[in-house]
Amino acid sequence: MSADPGTVPPALAAEGRGAGADPSLIHVLRRLELIEARVRAAVARRRATDPETDDRFRGLYISQGHVDRLLAEKSVPTAPDAGAAKARDEIEAAADAAEREGADLRLRRLARNFHLDDIDIELLLIAMAPDVDARFERLYGYLQDDVSRRRASVGLGLELCGLPSSSAYARSRLAAGAPLVDEYLVQVEENERPVLTRPLRVPDRVAAHLLGSDIPDAVVAALAYDCEHAMPNEAATLIRWMRDSEGGGSRLAYIRERPGASGAALASSAFAQVGRPTLALDLERLRTEDDVATVAALSAREAGLTGAGIVAGPVEVLIARGLPAVRAFSEMPALIVLVGARSWDPGWARDVPFICEAPIPDALQRAELWRRNLNGDTPTGLDLAGTMAQFRLTAEQVHRAARAARMEAHAREIPLDEEELKAGARAQNAAGLERLARRIQPAVNFADLVLPPDTMAQLKELLTRARYREQVLDVWKMGGPSARRRGLTALFAGPSGTGKTMAAEVLASELGLDLYTVDLATVVDKYVGETEKNLDRIFAEAERINGVILFDEADALFGKRSEVSDAHDRYANVEVAYLLQRMELFDGIAILATNLRANLDEAFTRRLDSLVDFPEPEAEYRRRLWERSLGSNMPRAADLDLEFLAESFKLSGGAIRNIAVAAAYAAAEAKHPLDMGDLVRATQREYLKLGRMVVESEFGPYYRFLLQT
Repeated sequence: MSADPGTVPPALAAEGRGAGADPSLIHVLRRLELIEARVRAAVARRRATDPETDDRFRGLYISQGHVDRLLAEKSVPTAPDAGAAKARDEIEAAADAAEREGADLRLRRLARNFHLDDIDIELLLIAMAPDVDARFERLYGYLQDDVSRRRASVGLGLELCGLPSSSAYARSRLAAGAPLVDEYLVQVEENERPVLTRPLRVPDRVAAHLLGSDIPDAVVAALAYDCEHAMPNEAATLIRWMRDSEGGGSRLAYIRERPGASGAALASSAFAQVGRPTLALDLERLRTEDDVATVAALSAREAGLTGAGIVAGPVEVLIARGLPAVRAFSEMPALIVLVGARSWDPGWARDVPFICEAPIPDALQRAELWRRNLNGDTPTGLDLAGTMAQFRLTAEQVHRAARAARMEAHAREIPLDEEELKAGARAQNAAGLERLARRIQPAVNFADLVLPPDTMAQLKELLTRARYREQVLDVWKMGGPSARRRGLTALFAGPSGTGKTMAAEVLASELGLDLYTVDLATVVDKYVGETEKNLDRIFAEAERINGVILFDEADALFGKRSEVSDAHDRYANVEVAYLLQRMELFDGIAILATNLRANLDEAFTRRLDSLVDFPEPEAEYRRRLWERSLGSNMPRAADLDLEFLAESFKLSGGAIRNIAVAAAYAAAEAKHPLDMGDLVRATQREYLKLGRMVVESEFGPYYRFLLQT
């Protein structure tokens, strides 16, 4: 052999014995000293019987003398060494003393968490030795007659443990089903070789952990995140399950989430209260090329190394990858809490899980979460419970929203106030709905609406419902014990241009929410069942945001609703019924806008919280609409007669706005103040768009402007 083993220095652990050294590291290095002593003894035995120690080509071929020696040898386990046993007793006695003083010895914790026997620890240290001290590479190569084999093989590991290579029990400790292999603590490589010559390798993460590193495996780190805790009193039932699991109960739990609730925060709070760290995994970060079974195994190993409990979700990500992916996590050898929006399917795991539902924090609890995350920066006099009640945020989202609000205020060099908090909360909206709907950041309020008093009163009542629904439904329990509805549904009915969309924008503005408009004309599909699928995708994304959802152009559905005379009518009515059903299950604020008030029956209106009529404006309101549409910045000519326009032309607010804009462009091109001619000609164009007749009697004395064109 070209590498002479030489004399091995006797103090491998000397580097860890200085003042203030880590007791855990000392324990590991002293145990490695025992492995070193065994290697010394094996080297000595080899030298005593090896006639060719000076052969420079040793390990590259098999000589006649080597063959004779192999035929003459008998495989006999090494006799126990009393001195080595005494040294081990001394090391473990020192470890006992260190643990009594509060030291956390990682090798012992690893043995407890993974249920390892003494032989498992010995094999683990033998396999790990080359990763701690490079001398073991050459020594192992010497003992295995092969300079290229620098890691211990199964056979060498058993030999150094003093076990016969034919022992079924000894071999089983490095086979599938054994904790060393199943928990990814030791990898048996090159399976094409005979069992005894397969090399053993300790993964870098395991070796680094035993030497004192807390840096997680890169695969696990890519999914891990810091999870905020829920309020401590919410986790009482989960804590009882965790304590039962330590006594041999089920180690799997499933938390079903509803919008605004966080199963991860609930599990994290429970883990903290039973003295465990949390390994929180965001499964949506899984890449397409990631092998789920490997990710699950590495996550279980990380939990075992650190003593953590795992919380992973959403389970829907695993479901999309198939049943084996779900089972890889649900059946992992670790204390794990899965979270998701679906009900638990018994086919997902062999074991029976503990199942619970994550509670939705009420307004007072969310206010406390805001205060906790604002850390003393709460704006003076701000009622967090009332102001932020409409934002159904989880503990993690409140944490991120508070950070976003503080950053926004700092960047703008202004005090943190209500607007920054609402902006931070809106920033937590998922972007998925924007692929299916148009997002509008409201810029109007009630003062911008021109509507009859009754319509305005209905809108304000709707706003009151949105603001105080938690107090009425949750605190006062006015929904009754069997109530399931949490959301708010309304229908805005009226001709086109009467202010339905603007009213929805005002409601969103008053609540501090964004408005998402969905054009139902693009959702309706001629193929049976496709409309329902499109609606389901929209609502699935809408559950993840805090906003007001406006389903515009509902005529696309209601225009088809009728008495059932054929299959097409039946499916049209099914689509409407499905939309209403999903709206009822939606926990947010959903508004339908339609022009076809006459097509609504009693069964339909009964399922709505509010029905607001938007009539065509009377002359009084048309006058205000003309004034509002022209604004205060545009120069006006002296001949403007807004009274005439309001009295003569029965137009909606949308049409009046269109006329004002078109007339403004004409005035800009002519480079003169806006005059009556501009408005009359623009009115003619709007009439043509609406399909109306242009009658001289209706335009009165201003008809002359049309003749001039």
